[in-house]
Amino acid sequence: MHLTQELELFPEHRVTLLLFKEVKNAAELRKSAMEGKINGALINPTMLVDPFQVLVAANKAVHLQKIEKMKTRNLYSEIIFNLSPTNNISEAFKRFGISDGDDSVMVVVVHNKDESQLLTDIVAKVDGQQVSVEDISSMSDSAKIKKVPYQLFDQCDSFHTIWTNTCIENRFST
Repeated sequence: MHLTQELELFPEHRVTLLLFKEVKNAAELRKSAMEGKINGALINPTMLVDPFQVLVAANKAVHLQKIEKMKTRNLYSEIIFNLSPTNNISEAFKRFGISDGDDSVMVVVVHNKDESQLLTDIVAKVDGQQVSVEDISSMSDSAKIKKVPYQLFDQCDSFHTIWTNTCIENRFST
């Protein structure tokens, strides 16, 4: 159901992705996250094509946190920000964060390997059906994704941008 990945460069950290559909309390979850009551990034899964996008964003966020170079206030907002190809934090939240009316959510948690209670607590807060993270592509909204200003082959300055561009081209070219 969920995907947990150890960060290669930071082996003391794990990233766990949890995916939910038919979510009925997105507004409550969003409010709780904004108040710091949820230890996780709440991402709109319709803007994703593959879980790897999120793992790359989380890895970058942990790295920036370690070197004290984050552009946002906390690790989880940095993950959402790192999904965006722009440097506009509010735009990143509008595009990749959840909205009050969303009916699906991906929760991203960075934790130590012993912190399984953290995951249990988050799952209990979501009023929705947990599904396999591998189902993420079935939730992708190609029209919304195509509107994101990915600078295809212009200024690809990171692996994340190159990978996202390739993934989008492969998934939506026909």
